[in-house]
Amino acid sequence: MGRGELSSAALPRSFFDRPSWEVAPDLLGRVLVHGSGESAVAVRLTEVEAYGGPGEDPAAHTYRGRTPRNAVMFGPPGHIYVYFTYGMHFCANLVCLPEGFGAAVLLRAGEVVEGVAEARARRSSGKPVADRDLARGPARLAVALGLLREHNGLDAVREGSPSGRPHQSATVLHGLPADPSAIRSGPRTGVSTAKDTPWRFWIDGDPTVSPYRAHVPRRRSAAATSVGEVPSS
Repeated sequence: MGRGELSSAALPRSFFDRPSWEVAPDLLGRVLVHGSGESAVAVRLTEVEAYGGPGEDPAAHTYRGRTPRNAVMFGPPGHIYVYFTYGMHFCANLVCLPEGFGAAVLLRAGEVVEGVAEARARRSSGKPVADRDLARGPARLAVALGLLREHNGLDAVREGSPSGRPHQSATVLHGLPADPSAIRSGPRTGVSTAKDTPWRFWIDGDPTVSPYRAHVPRRRSAAATSVGEVPSS
């Protein structure tokens, strides 16, 4: 690696106790580690999207209030919110603001900096996967890190987990924060509401950043909502 991302300290819970649109650009260059031993995978974040709270951001899962599905977003900051989309993919978010507020940052893309072989095995379906594509896109990132439905609510702060799960299994490290001059922002990808809100942040020129796609209406089941789109429940 040669950059020292994994030798840095873990981010404190106070880092996430801020509005999502402030946390999001500050997450660029940080490293999310999930797993332990040979199954551990670490991803340096290169692209994220912020989503606001109830009644504030119509593109957020929490816009209509708390439900069993989005309850983790109303929990303490620094926890991982995992949701299922399009009936086939999981996506991961980091919860922001104090308990009860319901905001988070979607992790859209990153560079696998540890556990490349493990990430490639998880991503492989008989076809070769380039390093830049291992975690390029929110669903790919979740697969590379091994984040599934059972990890919804996992604490990513080393100060301890109220859920009682081992706090060592997920951690956000300080890493090397992105140079502010290299950070870009623009509309969020694929959302049908509040689509012009410039809360997508990425590191300019990084090959792992996913391509921007505007929302395209499509038919899908009630259980399969797009990234950031308000669920029906």
